[in-house]
Amino acid sequence: MDVQALEAYVNAGLTSFDMADIYGPAEEIYGSFYKQLLATKGHEAVKGIQGLTKWIPQPGPMTRKVVESAIDLSLQRMQVSHLDCLQFHWWDYSDKRYLDALGHLSDLQTEGKINELSLTNFDTEHVVEITNKGIQISSIQLQYSVVDRRPMVKMTEVCEALGIKLLTYGTLGGGFISEKYLGAKEPKNEDELYTSSLKMYKKAIDTWGGWDLFQELLQVLSSVAKSHNCTIANVATKYILDMPAVAGIIIGCRMGIPGAEHIQENVKSFDVHLTTEDTEMIESVLKKSSDLMQLIGDCGDEYRLK
Repeated sequence: MDVQALEAYVNAGLTSFDMADIYGPAEEIYGSFYKQLLATKGHEAVKGIQGLTKWIPQPGPMTRKVVESAIDLSLQRMQVSHLDCLQFHWWDYSDKRYLDALGHLSDLQTEGKINELSLTNFDTEHVVEITNKGIQISSIQLQYSVVDRRPMVKMTEVCEALGIKLLTYGTLGGGFISEKYLGAKEPKNEDELYTSSLKMYKKAIDTWGGWDLFQELLQVLSSVAKSHNCTIANVATKYILDMPAVAGIIIGCRMGIPGAEHIQENVKSFDVHLTTEDTEMIESVLKKSSDLMQLIGDCGDEYRLK
């Protein structure tokens, strides 16, 4: 079912798939899809898709053998000759062996096993440190949304100077930034916040400004959406896509569940052209929010051992 579901995304023009070595069978599903597409439609068809995966090792010795074995496992699972994009994450900044790992990954890139070498959830300070070591990074995956705009404080300037692109997640706040929650009562209990994602993004909303201010933001987003004949999600997506250094938005999908894919709705984001007035309306609400940079710290510090 999942393999067939991927074809619907490709047919709609959504040809990049984000996964990780720790995301269950994600790499294997992509590999089965890639093999099937190659067998049925040939090399030209697979040239048009790309698989972005992550390596998220437990801190420990980062020898060439350890690093190459992890990459070889992803290659095997994804049934490809090279990784289109390898996004590296490290749990503990105090353990400097992430530099050893990135050095070996850079070597594997030179040898052709990796096309693009990227990062996921590193803060600005450590991006600068890594690139100062001569390691070329093409992109970094970060949380970025109308609620969490921390990347624009420091990271964007550094990325533009270094030619690094931003791939953003959490842009729809785990689903909070949608019509579903417009005018809705504030969710507080386990039954309403039934996934770790919902709990995480609800906490971000609370820190950002609370439910009442969030409702004010949704109302403005809804007004803008109606003027463009689109959805709140489209407006929130395009707002971030229009930001400097942003190359793409990563939106979670629920494959094979009728009505849950939102494929055509997501594609419509590309047709939205926000005006200066639209942006000013949105930012008039954002100015009332708390400074997440002060309260939480720099972007890219999520999912890290403290």
